[in-house]
Amino acid sequence: MKNVLWFLLGVIGGFVVAHLVNKDPRGHELLAEVDARIGEFTDRMSDAYREQEARFAGVVDAAKSAASDVVDAAGGAFAAAQGAASDALGSAKGAASDALDSAQDAAANSLASAQDAASDALDSAQGAASDALDSADVAASDTADAADDAAQKTID
Repeated sequence: MKNVLWFLLGVIGGFVVAHLVNKDPRGHELLAEVDARIGEFTDRMSDAYREQEARFAGVVDAAKSAASDVVDAAGGAFAAAQGAASDALGSAKGAASDALDSAQDAAANSLASAQDAASDALDSAQGAASDALDSADVAASDTADAADDAAQKTID
């Protein structure tokens, strides 16, 4: 608390001394010169700050531009990869469709061959059965004729 009191007394004393010095023409000139130097110093500090701020803004803009370029390149790479994957998927789909068509054609050809073979076997079996039936009719007719002849011989 004591230090704060001394600080306030120093600030108040400084204002009193500055006021008294400002009343004197030489003191007024001295304070005007000090004020001009302080103004010059603050102007230089402001200019240096603005220059440094402009440099930082340039660096930040360059970083933003580089980041934007990276994002654009990554987007282009992603689009290219997506297109390549789509093309590969289309090719695989086409190959699978062709394989399915070939399998269906092979199955249809096998079925047609099997039907032809079964039809030929059926025709052969019907022919053989017809021949056997004709042979059986001939044999039955011959047997009936022989039986009739035998019965006629027995009657005679």
